[in-house]
Amino acid sequence: MADTLTKQPEARAEAPGTRSAGWQRFLRWDLAVTIILIAVFGFGSADNASFATTGNLSFALNDIAEVAIIALPMTLLVVCGEVDLSVASMLGLSSALAGSLWDAGWTFEMIIPVVLLVGLVGGLVNGLLVTKVGLPSLAVTIGTMTLYRGLASVVLGTKAVAEFPQEYADLTQQTVFGFIPFPIALFAVLAAITAVVLHATGLGRAMFAIGAQEEAAYFAGIRVKRIKLALFALTGVVAAFAGLVFTLRYGSARADNGMGFEMTVIAAVLLGGVDFDGGKGTLLGVVSGLLLIAVLRNLLTLNDVANEVQSIVTGVLLVVSVLTPRAIHAIGQRRRRSSGPATAQGSPA
Repeated sequence: MADTLTKQPEARAEAPGTRSAGWQRFLRWDLAVTIILIAVFGFGSADNASFATTGNLSFALNDIAEVAIIALPMTLLVVCGEVDLSVASMLGLSSALAGSLWDAGWTFEMIIPVVLLVGLVGGLVNGLLVTKVGLPSLAVTIGTMTLYRGLASVVLGTKAVAEFPQEYADLTQQTVFGFIPFPIALFAVLAAITAVVLHATGLGRAMFAIGAQEEAAYFAGIRVKRIKLALFALTGVVAAFAGLVFTLRYGSARADNGMGFEMTVIAAVLLGGVDFDGGKGTLLGVVSGLLLIAVLRNLLTLNDVANEVQSIVTGVLLVVSVLTPRAIHAIGQRRRRSSGPATAQGSPA
């Protein structure tokens, strides 16, 4: 009888937590972003007759192609609690290098592996400074962001190189299913692979463990430094590849290509619900964040809003994506703390 009386309050104490956990499933940030995306798309379709056309949607998707491709390895890095702000500069460096080598008479088949190798080296430099030297990734990549952009200016200067091989340029202009740009179709394939790795493999679980508690992950036998180094290297290669896509798509190699892309990449990742401190997030949320940015930018363009205002919108989204999940988490903790004493008072002595 005494045992029964002791257990009953415990059951009552668990009920509020169970209800809150159920509500949290429906209040996930990535799901909220998906709902906002659908609402903005519906508003755009009603507000502007040109918005929902296949031609405009193709343009909106193509406009964010390189950002979307770079966001995939960036998601893995941020899940691990790291960040790479040098990705846009690596894009510019790879574009400048491709233009310089093409201008020097190299074939594009020779240029591609060289550019990807430079991206690998750049990513390894970031990774080694973080994992071996022990420097914070934010400080390291701010430095290499400036370094790689400076190297791009040294390689190509202020000139622009055009007239790349038509067969490669045509590939970036092709569409799948009539309106999906080829770079976005490629992104979709890479996103599916990334989602499987992140959410359905031991490596993905290791990344979440590293981001949640790096020291605990290390003592659990996870090769923390090796995984981080590999992710920095992967990010460098993907950023260099995005530089090639950007160069071919616009038909112009310049040292300032991709200027400011790093902020859009970070905004998309954080807007998608990936915690900047690591350990939380879903790739579905990142994809929704990317699409939301693409839709908003396109709507603003259709309404003749200046690029400066579009940059302000991106900045606001970045701030909101960082503050809102933390505010929700803080409110939830406050409610749990306030409900704790009440539960304890209701329990029999």
